[in-house]
Amino acid sequence: MITGPNTGGKTVTLKTLGLFTLMAMCGLLVPCADNSELSVFRRVLVDIGDEQSIEQSLSTFSAHMTNIIQILKLANAGSLCLIDELGAGTDPVEGAALATAILEKLREKHAKIASTTHYAELKEFALRTEGVENGCCEFDVATLQPTYRLLIGVPGKSNAFAISKRLGMDASIVDRAKELVSSESRQFEDVVGKLEQQRQSLEKQVENANRLTAKANTEKQRAENEARRAREDAEREIERAKQEAQRIVSRTRAQADALIEELEKARREKEMTAEQRTKLRQDINRMEAHADPIKLKNTPDEEYVLPRPLKVGDVVLIYDIDKNATVLAPPNKDGQVLVQAGIIKTRVDIKNLRLLKSQIKPKADRFSSARRVPSRMDVRPETEIDVRGETGFDAVNIVDKAIDNAMLSGVGKLTIIHGKGTGVLRREINQFLRTNKHVKSHRLGTFGEGEDGVTIVELK
Repeated sequence: MITGPNTGGKTVTLKTLGLFTLMAMCGLLVPCADNSELSVFRRVLVDIGDEQSIEQSLSTFSAHMTNIIQILKLANAGSLCLIDELGAGTDPVEGAALATAILEKLREKHAKIASTTHYAELKEFALRTEGVENGCCEFDVATLQPTYRLLIGVPGKSNAFAISKRLGMDASIVDRAKELVSSESRQFEDVVGKLEQQRQSLEKQVENANRLTAKANTEKQRAENEARRAREDAEREIERAKQEAQRIVSRTRAQADALIEELEKARREKEMTAEQRTKLRQDINRMEAHADPIKLKNTPDEEYVLPRPLKVGDVVLIYDIDKNATVLAPPNKDGQVLVQAGIIKTRVDIKNLRLLKSQIKPKADRFSSARRVPSRMDVRPETEIDVRGETGFDAVNIVDKAIDNAMLSGVGKLTIIHGKGTGVLRREINQFLRTNKHVKSHRLGTFGEGEDGVTIVELK
């Protein structure tokens, strides 16, 4: 049962339903959403429009009843019945009762039915009868425009009073008409109105919930991508550490074999000269140094003192591994400084850090205004750095050094050639550039510059 105000689209709905059904039965393409379903019928029986005729002595009601009588004769389980304004054109009470009886008879014949009406009795019939569903054509009373949305499950209001008042009908006439409506009808229309308000409120809540769900899914996907990238970076670092450890083991094993051979030779000769003993001791010390790459390079004789306290943002050198890093937090009470080297954040003993010369401001001489500053002539400017074939670790070190030289030389733009390949070098270098405070911006090359094989860096 399709209800709603006049000009709300009820008749258009019936015509569209019949037209789509016939198009599908003829094998024509139907303009509808994906996964829509249509039934195939043996007959499509229709009563739409006004067939009144003076010549045939047919009024509006008589014309409708003539069509419906033929529909009742032909209808069966394979029929689709489309009836517009069932029971209209006569006394409303008798028309509603007759319409209800006609619907019951068509349902006994197991026909599929779509009918429009303004009768409240038929709305109640649909609410209390199993197998009969209410539907309504949505209508915007504020603009007097139909939205052409068919809502299934709720009856619609005719909105005759609201439309008449909106069109300019005297308010006193509309108010008097409301008084003349029976209390039962007013209560039913009030219930229908509340249902419509609740439906609109729930529709907005569902739309808001769907939007929040989509946003949450996007955030979840972004977090998963970040976690995956972090795992991949960690795996690469672990693999790099394994390769470095393998190289150290291989080198140490070779040196140990050479020492064993020296000892065997000395045992055979039963006596070693002072020169041979000194050389053997130097070889042992060299092997120990190679086997322990994290051993501090400085000796007590080379005690280093920071020229000033470290602060956040300082670029320092991690002395034992010869790698540049950026200070993220000042030293704690144990003398540990939080730094970031590439993508790795770690705590390093302050004694193991060296403040780079570019971070140290020269002190003015007490007796002279002359200052000693690094000369740009001392550094050869490079505007193009080729790191193809290097590991990610070595490539970042090369780029870091090139940026320092460029800052001293006054070069404002660098071109880093890393090639396309698997993209590992490009990713490592771009991650480093994002944390370097001397970098103003960076981007991939364009056509004619090398495209994805190069990164263009603009310095501050």
